[in-house]
Amino acid sequence: MSEIIREKKRLDLRWSDIDPNFHLRHSVYYDFGAQMRTEVLNKIGLTLAVFAKEKVGPVLFKEECVFRKEIHFGDEIYMDFEIIGLSKDLERFAFRHRFMKADGTLCAVLTLNGAWMDTVKRKLTLPPEAIENGLEVLPRSEDFEWIATSKSPK
Repeated sequence: MSEIIREKKRLDLRWSDIDPNFHLRHSVYYDFGAQMRTEVLNKIGLTLAVFAKEKVGPVLFKEECVFRKEIHFGDEIYMDFEIIGLSKDLERFAFRHRFMKADGTLCAVLTLNGAWMDTVKRKLTLPPEAIENGLEVLPRSEDFEWIATSKSPK
């Protein structure tokens, strides 16, 4: 198995990310999560070109953010990324991002559940080998769990 890629990213907050209550707009958390996932996947070789060649891409079923502490303009904020669940066949996944202040204060937790989709047939599919290999080097959370699916043995 290859070395696990652990990612923690400092976020650059923009004035346009702030709402009328002077804290980070709710939708910005989702945008930062999507950006970080794209960067992490690119880093391990899972680029948009690879997805196009393999005719597969991620599809999200649910994305949820729980807000715990306000983030204000000028705060030093970091975000991480980890896998919190996979189905045994790797078709389905669950990821988590945590938003933290420099002192370690947890500000928000963004979780999402999804699967891999055949972009031609527009149906769920098992990931190709390139994605399987990529999932091996992404960090798994301490509370990682296998995701049961309708195809899982009972």
